[in-house]
Amino acid sequence: TCLSVLTDKTFFQGSEAYLQMVRDRCPLPVIRKDFMVDAYQIHEARALGADCVLLIVAALSDPLLHELADTAATLGMDVLVEVHDADELQRALTLDTPLIGINNRNLRTFTTDLNTTLSLKPHIPADRIIITESGIHTHDDVQLMLDNGIYAFLVGEVFMRAPSPGQKMRELFMG
Repeated sequence: TCLSVLTDKTFFQGSEAYLQMVRDRCPLPVIRKDFMVDAYQIHEARALGADCVLLIVAALSDPLLHELADTAATLGMDVLVEVHDADELQRALTLDTPLIGINNRNLRTFTTDLNTTLSLKPHIPADRIIITESGIHTHDDVQLMLDNGIYAFLVGEVFMRAPSPGQKMRELFMG
């Protein structure tokens, strides 16, 4: 279990202050969720208290992807490498990181399709941890993933829209 904290201001109204606030109040590991495009941001994430950073393969060249992952490793941080399709997955698998996030959201249309995770799963080595991202709205969605050997979820939007996020979490994961 960990907490993912949006720090991107421009597109997601996130804030670095949110990450610090979460870090100060919660002992769980924290992921900085942002558009990481420079090694400075990795150092900054560590200074803010993040334990892990999100690297979005679609936004990075291979040399930069490796540089950022290496920087995080040097700082003792984990990397969640995010993919959307088979080509990005192949690039992600060149990294020495166990966390592979499969984003079910199409970044062009913003629609979600849980089959994205299901179709990429067979191409991921068993020693990697698959995290399904986006599109989890119901207990049936969670059960579909569990039935297919996916045990890690990055869920955000559904909690942000719920009047009672705690109740929504119980509904999602306990039925």
